[in-house]
Amino acid sequence: MQLVECNLVEHGGAILEILNDAILSSTALYDYAPREPASMTGWFAAKQLGQIPVWGAVDVHGGLLGFATYGTFRPFPAFKYSVEHSVYVRLGERGRGVGKALMQRLIESAKAQQYHVMVGAIDAANEASVAFHQRLGFEHSGTVRQAGFKFGRWLDLAFYQLLLPTPHAPLDG
Repeated sequence: MQLVECNLVEHGGAILEILNDAILSSTALYDYAPREPASMTGWFAAKQLGQIPVWGAVDVHGGLLGFATYGTFRPFPAFKYSVEHSVYVRLGERGRGVGKALMQRLIESAKAQQYHVMVGAIDAANEASVAFHQRLGFEHSGTVRQAGFKFGRWLDLAFYQLLLPTPHAPLDG
């Protein structure tokens, strides 16, 4: 396994496939409908504009095993040091260290970009994701009960956060 920076041409289709599988078969994403291929162009453009990394784990043949990224936590200036992250691993590759390697690289990126808080918004019933985040040092910071509705049931959204030792000199404004 090798970690690479993802791009639209090489990885967009595989990322879309992983996202759509999560949409259709899990509560990892609170979307209902699969995303269209054209959506990846805007997705990558937004990441590039915001200087947001998209890390991928690839096998020896260049096949994408999983990816991790982050984005704006909330769109207000005082949250500029906080990001909400996502990590997705292809079905069949979970439990093999792919997610851990991606998250460790993502944490290093967040430190390098001087972020202070990483937030994971996790379906509270997703025990594997909760345990995964706890093993990486994330702490439970609250749950919004019945925040979503999918697959005919209410979903509780749990927030897990990791405090980083950055930024070195935070500023207002």
